[in-house]
Amino acid sequence: MAFLGTLCLILVLTTLAGNFANRLGVPAVIGELLIGIVIGPAMLNWVQLNSLVNLFADIGVVVLMFLGGLESNLQLLMKYLRPAIVVATSGVIFPVLLMGAVSWWWGFTPIEALFIGVIFSATSVSISVAVLKEFHALQTREGATILGAAVADDIIGVILLSLMISLLASQGIETAGSHPALGWVLAEQVAFFGGTYLLVKWIAPYLMHLSERLVMASSVTIMSMVICLGMAWLADIVGLSGAIGAFFAGIAVANTPYRETLADHVEPLGNAVFIPVFFVSVGLNMTLAHLGENLWLIVVLTVLACLTKLVGCGLGARICGFNLTSSTVIGTGMIARGEMGLITAQIGHQAGLMSNASYSAMILVIILATVLAPLFLKPALKQLLPAKKAVA
Repeated sequence: MAFLGTLCLILVLTTLAGNFANRLGVPAVIGELLIGIVIGPAMLNWVQLNSLVNLFADIGVVVLMFLGGLESNLQLLMKYLRPAIVVATSGVIFPVLLMGAVSWWWGFTPIEALFIGVIFSATSVSISVAVLKEFHALQTREGATILGAAVADDIIGVILLSLMISLLASQGIETAGSHPALGWVLAEQVAFFGGTYLLVKWIAPYLMHLSERLVMASSVTIMSMVICLGMAWLADIVGLSGAIGAFFAGIAVANTPYRETLADHVEPLGNAVFIPVFFVSVGLNMTLAHLGENLWLIVVLTVLACLTKLVGCGLGARICGFNLTSSTVIGTGMIARGEMGLITAQIGHQAGLMSNASYSAMILVIILATVLAPLFLKPALKQLLPAKKAVA
């Protein structure tokens, strides 16, 4: 029952922090992230990242991405599939090469440096989705490109992680847990996206229509959550982020007549409980252990973590014909790092590639980049959206 007190504290503080952030003209998500840092191990140590907080946070990111899918336009996503792939690819190449090179120059071994580059090749679009929703920008070509690039980025991240594990094995380094062969992982992911097509085209419309005929309160909403959680679970099984599965579940359900009803029902539930816990959990990951030992490394890698995505993804957008303002929005929308980066860092730490001090530094850089991302994205969107209205 102690968790109920923790949950109450989180909800009170995130509500107040979101209110102050909005009054200051800062995205509410920034206030929620900072609350996690303040009440977590980094400062007051009132709340720890235990199994229940993790569970609520996992549900929070799934619900957030489901809502992102509900508000997305499938035709727009398909139209900007090619730019999304180009943006994702260039946004992976830059951090792997530049952050890997800087880490090598800093004194890490070539394998350690390459691993650090792979850590920061990943993107967590969940934070950006919250800001895009706030500005009603999910159904723009820039929003579609960011979402599509995040999916492609996740797949590339899984491939790089699998290759890195194989490289470690060839060097005689054991990694924690068992990891399937890359070919099998890719086959599972192809099957997952094949199943996603069937879900969007036939399965979701049938299930949602069936749910309406059930004599049960909120049966339509319950069925949508079954689809959401089921897709998140399947995505996790094939090595993708559960958030990606939830996003496609949202897209599938959005292509039924129940889109508006579900948005009205699911969004209050997510924003009232689960989504704030997710944002707080990001801050709870931060500790200030070994900060003094690696202060300059943290500063340099944080700057590079932001610049490599901003420049890499922005350049990919420019190659695909976006103007400078749109390219900046896309680049800033890809800055936040997330669960794939944390997982990769953990594998490197467990394999003995990083000391405790270096591991703490990598986690800190991931969180700092995640906190900074909305601060860059908001002004970019403010510059973009008036221009779009003027054109319209």
